[in-house]
Amino acid sequence: MVNSKFLFNKLIVLSLSAAALSVALQQQVAAEPAANSINRAIAQQRSKSEVKLPNLGAPELPPLGEPSRYLPQEPKAAENPMEEVRLVLRLRERRVYVYRKNKVQASFPVAVGKQGWETPTGNFKVMQMIKDPVWEHPWTGELVPAGPDNPLGTRWIGFWTDGKNVIGFHGTPTPESIGRAASHGCVRMFDKDAQALFEKVAVGTPVIVEK
Repeated sequence: MVNSKFLFNKLIVLSLSAAALSVALQQQVAAEPAANSINRAIAQQRSKSEVKLPNLGAPELPPLGEPSRYLPQEPKAAENPMEEVRLVLRLRERRVYVYRKNKVQASFPVAVGKQGWETPTGNFKVMQMIKDPVWEHPWTGELVPAGPDNPLGTRWIGFWTDGKNVIGFHGTPTPESIGRAASHGCVRMFDKDAQALFEKVAVGTPVIVEK
């Protein structure tokens, strides 16, 4: 014989379980669309946040033979008018030549050292340049100030020394000696020519003395 009270309790338990299962299924069905919506929103947000880089294409290559269009250029040094200048003194001609880049730019008549006081030959350099020099007498030590009577004229361009004596180009108050062997080794010039030569050279300019 079956206990009716027991059966009734079983039915109540089964009814409650069925109701709980139905509620759970309804909640799961309702949650799926919401989850899909969230996933779609996240995907859209990601696509919006992605930045597309422009297509720059391949870089242009310099054509052969024209690298200067693409390479940095070094600034050109300013041309120095004293560069590549040299003096050539030809004793037999009694003349000094000014060369620049192997071309004669000017020449001037001179007087050179007399017998026993010959102007030395060889390769030298300008070592001293003085405007309106003071002349010292080599034997008495007397000083002659700049002026019309100064034996050096208004310009001095020294290029040789033995540590005691000095030889150079200079003007002279005795222009009649130009073209002769008349000095004590120095190279006399007309004063205007000495001034012109002074502007064409600098300390370090080569001086070549030939026979």
